[in-house]
Amino acid sequence: MSPSGVQKERMVAEDMYVLSADGKVLSSPVSKPWPNKPPKCTDCAPLFMKAYLMRGAGAVIHSHGMETCIATMLDPGAKEFRMTHMEMIKGIKGHGYRDELVVPIIENTPYEYELTDSLAEAIAAYPKATAVLVRNHGIYVWGDSWINAKTQAECYHYLFDAAIKLYQLGIDWTTPEHGPINSAKRPRSVLSSSIPNGCADSKSSKHCVVLDIEGTTTPISFVTDVMFPYARDNVRKHLTSTYSSDETKEDIKLLRIQVEEDLKNGIVGSVPIPPDDADKEEVISALVANVESMIKADRKITSLKQLQGHIWRTGFESKELQGVVFDDVPEALKHWHASGMKVYIYSSGSREAQRLLFGNTAYGDLRQYLCGFFDTTTGNKRETRSYFEISQSLGVDSPAQILFITDVFQEAVAAKSAGFEVIISIRPGNAPLPENHGFRTIKSFSEI
Repeated sequence: MSPSGVQKERMVAEDMYVLSADGKVLSSPVSKPWPNKPPKCTDCAPLFMKAYLMRGAGAVIHSHGMETCIATMLDPGAKEFRMTHMEMIKGIKGHGYRDELVVPIIENTPYEYELTDSLAEAIAAYPKATAVLVRNHGIYVWGDSWINAKTQAECYHYLFDAAIKLYQLGIDWTTPEHGPINSAKRPRSVLSSSIPNGCADSKSSKHCVVLDIEGTTTPISFVTDVMFPYARDNVRKHLTSTYSSDETKEDIKLLRIQVEEDLKNGIVGSVPIPPDDADKEEVISALVANVESMIKADRKITSLKQLQGHIWRTGFESKELQGVVFDDVPEALKHWHASGMKVYIYSSGSREAQRLLFGNTAYGDLRQYLCGFFDTTTGNKRETRSYFEISQSLGVDSPAQILFITDVFQEAVAAKSAGFEVIISIRPGNAPLPENHGFRTIKSFSEI
């Protein structure tokens, strides 16, 4: 690691600190005569260690580049920077030209080391990310080697600079079309780049609809009797066949972090996972045991939802699975879309799982009528803060312009507290509601 407060461009190898894997200093640079400052290891050390330990990084770069600061100011309430359909996205690990680049944004603190916990949370919540932005401060970028980290850092700076210039020109960098930004909603953030529809066209209404899935658009029985069992029954097969892939390695890292936390908290069903260099079958058996326990407890955690999404993707691609929605849903989606009303999904299932479900139904690909997807990376569905975050992302003038439809009373209360209009969906198999709950209810979207 580099020392703090020195002229970085004048450094030589002897000026670096050498640390052990647990962060202990093994050797320090020798002091230089005045006007050089006495050597002091970078204040970023605990943050660098998080990237090394949680992501297996080979190198980490911290930059205060102006583009990284301004990119976080384009939408002061955003928790993510998003961009798609830009050539330099291909320079970011695991991304292609058509993919949506998502970089988490954390809030700045007076002292660098105070960012450690929020950086760790962002790394855990965004397993595909290779960078974290710090608002009004800079960025942390990591890679497998110094070459990879440097290449990605250059690509990130280029993309942030492009977003700033596009913003100045009134062009939307978050959608595939890169059309004009709607001035009434500037700054704004569109949450899905994979929808080739008119979500950003000029006739769009200022009102939005946000839909829950389970018990609202889709029978609970489909999730509990089809989706969950399929994921549970195919965990071992999936892990065995994809064990050496980068995607599964990321899934396993995320599960390790969750299981370590579960063991500390005494969560029933949690079992230790052997280290990576242990026998493959031993590691997989421990992972399967933990995942089965998580599924049985219906836990709404990112590590489980991400792995389930990858297993379901295989099922949808092989046609073993087909998305199920209530008969009234497609017609309502078409109607809202034709009216210029934007429709979003907010579910505890991962965004990938949501896209798979709506992209593979008996009614065809329904994603053409949807403008974006939210999952638990936005926040717990029973917390008011989560709905506030959504309202900040949709570009409405008031949360009251958002209609949220769910079957869960606690979610309805949280959304209402954030200022949303709320309707509770009454579908076969849904849990009963408390008496005098005070919400409007429907049995079909045709009633709206």
